[in-house]
Amino acid sequence: MRILIVGGGITGLAAAHRLRTRLGEDARIIITERSGRLGGKIHTVGFVGRPVEAGAESLLAARPEAMELARDVGLGDDLVHPVGLKPALSLEGRLRDLPAGTMMGLPADPADVAAVAEVKEAGGSQRPLLAPGADMSVGELVRAQLGSEVLDRLVAPMLSGVYAGDVDRLSVRAVMPQLAAALERHSRLTEAVAEVKRPSTGAPVFASIEGGLTRLVTATSACARADVRLGMTVRELRQTPYGWEVVVGPVPDPIRLHADAVILAVPAGPAARLLRGVEPEAAAALSGVGYASVALATFAFDHIDLPETSGFLTPAGGGKTVKAATFSSRKWPHLGKRRSILRVSMGRLGEEALLQHDDETLARTALRELGEHLGRRTPEPVAHRIDRWGGALPQYAPGHPSRMAEAREGLRTHHGIAIAGAAVDGVGIAACIGSGRDAADQIADQLASGSA
Repeated sequence: MRILIVGGGITGLAAAHRLRTRLGEDARIIITERSGRLGGKIHTVGFVGRPVEAGAESLLAARPEAMELARDVGLGDDLVHPVGLKPALSLEGRLRDLPAGTMMGLPADPADVAAVAEVKEAGGSQRPLLAPGADMSVGELVRAQLGSEVLDRLVAPMLSGVYAGDVDRLSVRAVMPQLAAALERHSRLTEAVAEVKRPSTGAPVFASIEGGLTRLVTATSACARADVRLGMTVRELRQTPYGWEVVVGPVPDPIRLHADAVILAVPAGPAARLLRGVEPEAAAALSGVGYASVALATFAFDHIDLPETSGFLTPAGGGKTVKAATFSSRKWPHLGKRRSILRVSMGRLGEEALLQHDDETLARTALRELGEHLGRRTPEPVAHRIDRWGGALPQYAPGHPSRMAEAREGLRTHHGIAIAGAAVDGVGIAACIGSGRDAADQIADQLASGSA
C-alpha cells in the first residue's frame, strides 16, 4: 500500500502521522516537499540565544487538534502557555485595552466596546441575518449591523492580525463558521454573538512548545516514519487504471512515482495546477483562492520600556505598514527575561510590494512605527531579523466553504485522492492538522474498503 503526500507542511505531516496510525507499518508513505525543509509556515530559528518563531507563532489551545498531536508525538510535557497579559489596540496615537468578552472584536453587549467604538446597532427586521447556505462578507455584516467604528477599530484589526486580509472580501462562513450558523437563527448580530461566544474558563487560549514549534514538525515526522523527499516538486498528476502517477523532479530528467492514493497538502495554486487534468471544477475552485503576503521583523533589546500588555493590533490606514506587534519575551515566559524580544508584523492584502524592500528598510520602518505606536522613540536593538512570507495567508471570499465542498464532492468520483490544508479548511496550525487528519481518514477508509 503506497500513499503519496504532496507537501511537507504541518498539514501533510499530520496526514502522514494519521495514516501511519490507521494503516500500520506495512503502508509506504511518501512525502514530497519542494523546499529544503519540512514544516511550511512553522519555522523556529535561533535568535540572541533563544528559539524564536520566524513564522507561525503559536498553537490554538482552544481547539483540540494541535494539542492532541503534540501529546501523541511525545511533546505533551513540553507544552507551554503565555502569561495572562491582554493585547491592546493602537488608536489615536495611544494603546488602549482590547475590550474583553468579544468574539473577534464583535460584542454580545454594545456596552462592552463603548470605550473604543460607537455602536450603531441595526434593528427593526425580524428575519434571520443569514439564510441557510447563504454567505456574505464580514465587512458587509458588521457595517450594517453594528456600524463602521466597530468594524474599523475592532473587527478589522483582529482579522487583519489573523488573515492580513480585507474584511470586505472575507467570508463570514469561512472565518466565523459558528457565528454564521447562529446568524441563521437570529435577527440581531449581538444575539448571535451571545449564543456562540465561549464563556471564559480561565484556560489558556494559546500554547507553544519549549524549544520552539519546529520540534512539533520534527517529532511528527519521526512518528510518521515516512519516506521524505525534500527539494522535489511535483509537476504532473494523472489517474491510471492502477492508481495514481505523479511526475516529479527537473523537466529534463523527470521521475515518475506511482501510488495507490494521493493527498494534496499544498497551497491553492499548486493544487489547482495538478488537478486541472483530473477534476477541472475542483481546480477552478482552488485557483480562485487569493493570498496575502506579510513580513515579520524580530528585534532584541537590552532595555526597552513596554506597557503591561502582550502586544497590540492596529487599524488599517494612515499610511502605516505595521499591523500588529507581539512583545514575545513578555508574552512567553520560556523565552526568558535577559533580553526583550519583540515581533512586528507588516503587510496586508494588496501590499505585496512591501516585501521587495531590503531588510534594513523594513527594519527601520518597523522600528519607527513601533515607536509611534508606543508613544516614544525605541532604543537601538542589539539584533534584528527580517522574514518574508510571500503568499502566506489564503483569503476566503464569500462562498468559499460551499466551493470547497463542491470541489471535494467532485474529487470523490476519483477514488484515492484528497485535498487538505489552509487553502481549504482555514488558517492556523490546529486547523491545518485537522484538515490533514480528515484527508488521511478519507484515504484510509477508501483503501480499507478496497475502493481506491
